[in-house]
Amino acid sequence: MTELHCPSATAALPDTAQGCRARLAALHSEIAAIRVQIATADLRRQAHKQALDAQWFHRAKTALRLKKEEAARVSARLSELTAKARSSRERFKDALIEAMRAECDDARWAALLQRARRLHEHQEVSHG
Repeated sequence: MTELHCPSATAALPDTAQGCRARLAALHSEIAAIRVQIATADLRRQAHKQALDAQWFHRAKTALRLKKEEAARVSARLSELTAKARSSRERFKDALIEAMRAECDDARWAALLQRARRLHEHQEVSHG
């Protein structure tokens, strides 16, 4: 059987959303590979009517558990990073509105708001 190695549970999390997505993809692949190894070992055991190598099975199940735990941590980090990006985007929108409001008189501002509402309503109809 293939020897299973697991990175430390304290491994550093990616700093970017793209890094999190890449790590999650790798983890899902590794998890699938471990599951295949466990299933293959079980099929061989059944076919040859032998006992399962308990130490190997324990290592494989531990590796699977650790990979799943790491995937959960990376997924939480991805959620955190995307939430920060959204809040950053919201702050930018607020700053843009503040800058535009300072540049527009009341009539121009009212016209821009009306146009924005129409665009928003059109987007809601198109997407939903």
